[in-house]
Amino acid sequence: MTAVDTPAAHSGQEDPRVTAARFQGAVLRTSIGQAVTSFGGFFCICAAMYLAIDVSYWIMPVPALLGAGFLVRIFIIQHDCGHGSFFGSRRANHALGVACSLLTLAPYAAWRRQHAGHHGVWNDLDRRLSGADIYSSCLTVVEYEAMGMWHRRGYRLTRHALVSNILLPPLIFILLYRLPFDMPKTWRRERRAVYMTNLALVAGIGGLGSLVGFDRVAAVQLPIMMLASIIGVWLFSVQHRFEHTFWARHGEWSFTTASLRGSSYLKLPPILQWFTGNIGFHHIHHLNPRIPNYRLQACQDANPTLRTAPILTLRSGLEQWRYVLWDEEKGRMVRYNSNLTKARLT
Repeated sequence: MTAVDTPAAHSGQEDPRVTAARFQGAVLRTSIGQAVTSFGGFFCICAAMYLAIDVSYWIMPVPALLGAGFLVRIFIIQHDCGHGSFFGSRRANHALGVACSLLTLAPYAAWRRQHAGHHGVWNDLDRRLSGADIYSSCLTVVEYEAMGMWHRRGYRLTRHALVSNILLPPLIFILLYRLPFDMPKTWRRERRAVYMTNLALVAGIGGLGSLVGFDRVAAVQLPIMMLASIIGVWLFSVQHRFEHTFWARHGEWSFTTASLRGSSYLKLPPILQWFTGNIGFHHIHHLNPRIPNYRLQACQDANPTLRTAPILTLRSGLEQWRYVLWDEEKGRMVRYNSNLTKARLT
C-alpha cells in the first residue's frame, strides 16, 4: 500500500473521509447530557471524599480512582471543545472548555493551540514538533545513533516508563502548565490565558481551602489529579506511538493513511470506553476532528474501512512504552536493543 492509497480505493467502500463527514456536528442534547454526567459525577465523588476523609484514609484510593476517571472524561470534553465539535456554538465551546480547564489544570486557549499544531504534523518525519513532545513524537534510529552518549542517555531516561508515564504527567499538569514554557512570545492571548487560569485556580483553591482546610483539599484533589494525568498521558501516548504505527517523510505522507495507520484503535472494555470518552477511536478522531466523541463509534461502525486501523487492547497497549525509535528501513517502531548494537548504547 502506498502512502496515497486507502483501503477504500480497492474495496469499493465509500471514501472514509466522506463517511466521517456525515458524523461531524454536535447533538446538543447529547452534549449537555455528557457534560452534566461528567461534571456531576466528578463533584459527587469529590464531595464523598471530603466526607469520608475523617473516617479513614485507607478508603480514599477507590473514590480517587473514580474521580480520576470522571476527570479524564472532562478532559475529553475540553478536547472536543478545542476542536469546536462539542457544541455548534463557538462561544459555548470556549466557555465550557475554560470551565473544564479549571479542573484539568490545562489552560484552555494555550492547550487548544498547541494541540492544533499536533494535528497539523503528526507522524510526518519532516515536520515533527519540538522536543517537548515526548509522547506522540520520536527519533529515528539513524538520528538516535548520531547522538552523543549523554544525549542518548537523556533521551532514554525521559522515555523510560517510570519517568514518562508515572513521574512526568503530574508534573506537567500541576507545574509546567502553570507557565507558558513552550509558547512563542507572539502567542499573547494564549500566554495571558495561562496566567488567568492560574489566578482562577488560586481563587478557587483558596476559597475551598478556607472552607474545608487546605490539608483536606490536598488529600482529595492531588490523588485525583495525579491519577488522571497518568491515565490521560498514557492514552495520548499509546494512540500515537506503538510498534506498528505509520511514519513517513513529508513527500510520502498522506492525511488518510496517517489517520488510519498512524493512530491506534484502543479497544477498551465498555466501562473504560465510557470513562475515556471514546477517545480509543483515535484513528477516526484524526480523520475528522470535528466529530464529537460520542459519535466516533457510530462512525467506525458505518464503514468497514474505518475498522482497519491498528488495534490495541488494554494489555497490549500497556506494552507499547518499549517502542521509542522509528526504523525507516523496517517501517515500524523498535526497541533500543532490537536494531542497535550494545556498543552504541554504552
